[in-house]
Amino acid sequence: MKNNLLLIGAALTLSSCSMILGPSTVDVTVIGVNDFHGNLLPTSFRVPDPADRTKTLTVQAGGVEAIGGILAEARKANPNTVFVGVGDMTGASPLISGLLRDEPTIDALNGLGMAVNVVGNHELDYGLSELMRYQKGGCNSNDAAKACKFNNTFAGAKFTYIAANMLDEKTGQPVLPAYKIVQVGKAKVAFVGAVLKDTPTVVTPAGVAGLKFEDEVKSINAAIPAIKRMGADAIVALVHQGGTSRDAFDIVDCKTLTGPIVDVARGLDPAVSAIMTGHTHRGYNCLVPGPDGKDRIVIQGDALGHLLQRIDMTVDTRANRVTAIRASNVVVDAAKAPKDAAMTALVQKAKGLTDPISKTVIATLGVEQISRTAGTNGESPLGRVIADSQLAAAAPASKGGAVIAFMNPGGIRADLPVNVPNASKQVTYGDAFTVQPFGNILTVITLTGAQIKEALEQQFDNPSAGSNRILQVSRGFTYTWDNAKPKGEKVSEIKLNGQAIDPAASYRVVLNNFLADGGDGFTAFAKGTSRLGGDLDIDAFRAYLTSTTVTPDTTERVKRLN
Repeated sequence: MKNNLLLIGAALTLSSCSMILGPSTVDVTVIGVNDFHGNLLPTSFRVPDPADRTKTLTVQAGGVEAIGGILAEARKANPNTVFVGVGDMTGASPLISGLLRDEPTIDALNGLGMAVNVVGNHELDYGLSELMRYQKGGCNSNDAAKACKFNNTFAGAKFTYIAANMLDEKTGQPVLPAYKIVQVGKAKVAFVGAVLKDTPTVVTPAGVAGLKFEDEVKSINAAIPAIKRMGADAIVALVHQGGTSRDAFDIVDCKTLTGPIVDVARGLDPAVSAIMTGHTHRGYNCLVPGPDGKDRIVIQGDALGHLLQRIDMTVDTRANRVTAIRASNVVVDAAKAPKDAAMTALVQKAKGLTDPISKTVIATLGVEQISRTAGTNGESPLGRVIADSQLAAAAPASKGGAVIAFMNPGGIRADLPVNVPNASKQVTYGDAFTVQPFGNILTVITLTGAQIKEALEQQFDNPSAGSNRILQVSRGFTYTWDNAKPKGEKVSEIKLNGQAIDPAASYRVVLNNFLADGGDGFTAFAKGTSRLGGDLDIDAFRAYLTSTTVTPDTTERVKRLN
């Protein structure tokens, strides 16, 4: 009897402790945006037609006003909500942000309450010094003409940039924190991040000068022990690398994910409960088995703020573990979402500064819109136009005497114009800037015919096995590629104005400085000689559009077999 009383007393004591401590579980909501690229305003986005999923509907999606409204609703429903970025918040931005050095975007993300953002490759478009200015603030920019024009002073990001695998080339030490632990209600949620290890192949050499990039899995896993020692209750990985799925973004727990992120997901420490991804501009919500064999969420939200990644999890703060988790992609329907008044004011201020330039009509097209969507051969109508514009700018002897132009497809950021219908067929400077926002310098180099073939062969298994980056080529240049042939032997019948390219002869070629430096894996271009700088790409594009009524050339320049 005495023993029973002791047991009862112990049970009551434990029960009393439990009541004093309160419940040990916390419901946490993590909302993330990836590849935002300074898109303060909504843009066109295609969603499955709920009445017939074989069809799609076009909605205006994204924009900070609608994102702010959705975040407010989420925080009202669950105060334990945290907002994060999965890289490329800035860079390759439309004029409303890009013309102001993306400072409106940083201010908007501050206002939206972003807690942490993993570095994406585009955060390095302007180099490490400018990224550190974004973090710390100030007006000491490498583009003084744009910096501190949105405000007289720039306070910098209130959120923390992280990157476990971005190291100082000389010291081997991390340049930024590997992780950040955020107190979300009673839960400590750790966000650990990495940028794609191949960042040097997609950023100009000047942008990554002095940096080296380690393996994503190795770097994130190395940070896990420290995160555990800090008492984290949950760990979420923010990885600026991605893949693609044949399932739509609203299919939950898809099993069709492919691409580089799959190997990353398979290798990350089992303590990571979910992986929020970016870079590939795809919408998916998939499961990938981790090293322990258990399925783990891997999600991405398209790009430009069209979708918000959402993770809802129940966290046991006594056991330091996640007991339940689910994921979804939320469409940021600008017509239906409530508007954030502070974001409306920010957008209006940015528009007031940039609209006089942005709304200037520079040309009238022969069609409503020219698409950047590539055909099976890899060519796009807009890609042909841009290549032709660059050749036109560099063809005069005084500008380099170019006879061939190459354009990287990743540098074409939108259709021209972005939105339809466009009954007037007019194009504004803002439209052109949105298509080519980088401010790259046209560069003319001399290449041999053999080096041109070498560069064309580098289009395949680029950036990874099974993927292709097909260069857009100028009028008069043609070639054939055979998908069935092995790498290094795919390209044949290379011609200029109907004449076969001579491997030993020299040709003057124009491309942007990113490609000329070997960007996007085209190392053959870095072998070019007699280098001559020229116009900005946006200026060449604008001049070409202004000079004539442009209608896309439908003549096939690149022929694909198999």
